[in-house]
Amino acid sequence: MRMPRDHRSEFRIAPDHPALPGHFPGRPVVPGVLLLDGVIEAATRWLGTPLRVRGLRQAKFLSALLPGEVATLELELAGDSLDFAIQREGTTVAKGCLLIDPAVGS
Repeated sequence: MRMPRDHRSEFRIAPDHPALPGHFPGRPVVPGVLLLDGVIEAATRWLGTPLRVRGLRQAKFLSALLPGEVATLELELAGDSLDFAIQREGTTVAKGCLLIDPAVGS
């Protein structure tokens, strides 16, 4: 069975996540690496197999996501490219493209 080529889900980073106190003291902001981790975790659940990331073709972090805010994630799979867009209440937080093992989702 072939996978649908796109997927939509939501995630949030808990205010007590251990990466937040240093990013930034007094006004925590979700680090970009946690956003990318959210993309990989969501793609793994969607595709039903661990995602092997070979590289990051592009990533743009355009707006802050605060701890506890709900982020909407859109994924689109095309061969060995996984495009992603993360939004918060209609504002784009981040977007980009991961290079993945081409066997995933075929």
